[in-house]
Amino acid sequence: MSKTTVKDVSTEHGPDRTAGGPRTVGGSRALALLLVITGAAGLLAAWVITIDKQKILEAKLAGKTYTPNCSLNPIVSCGNVMESKQAAVFGFPNPMLGLVAYGIVICVGMSLLARARFPRWYWLTFNAGTLFGVCFVTWLQFQSLYRINALCLWCSLAWVATITAFWYVTSVNVRNDFLPAPRPVKNFLAEFTWVLPVTHCGVIAMLILTRWGSSLWA
Repeated sequence: MSKTTVKDVSTEHGPDRTAGGPRTVGGSRALALLLVITGAAGLLAAWVITIDKQKILEAKLAGKTYTPNCSLNPIVSCGNVMESKQAAVFGFPNPMLGLVAYGIVICVGMSLLARARFPRWYWLTFNAGTLFGVCFVTWLQFQSLYRINALCLWCSLAWVATITAFWYVTSVNVRNDFLPAPRPVKNFLAEFTWVLPVTHCGVIAMLILTRWGSSLWA
């Protein structure tokens, strides 16, 4: 009786794997492109916010007022968010952290496009970084909605980018047994990973609409 072997290409060992060495895993072209795109989106948001923050500070020194282009009304007001104490929670402007973090996401995506393969510790470290990012933007979302009472569109773009990268990197780790999970979860992630970031962002959108409703466009 012959046996049929099913090969999971997502966990296939690279030809450069040494005997007894750690298993390395790459990523699909789709995952690589997604990381490049989300990293670029987050980097763009961090860059624009950094520039606008600088212009706000320069205007204050000159005794003037600078209003960022994304400040559309009292609620959709990037300026109010940028001038809040929550915008520099670590003692420096939050976008400076984003300039580094999103750059790393782009580098990982570009490496995967070049068919790079990484060991378990690398994927878990990357996953931990994206988890920190999601926790941080979740805190910022709460602060924006219920403490600052203003919404920054560029911040929202960074939120979406961070959430999307987190769920897809987590999916890779679960499907490759780097994170323990039951078989039904792995099967679900193999086909429907996209449901998680869409649902996550949908919940945030509903919270925003519940908080402000039609006032967003007033």
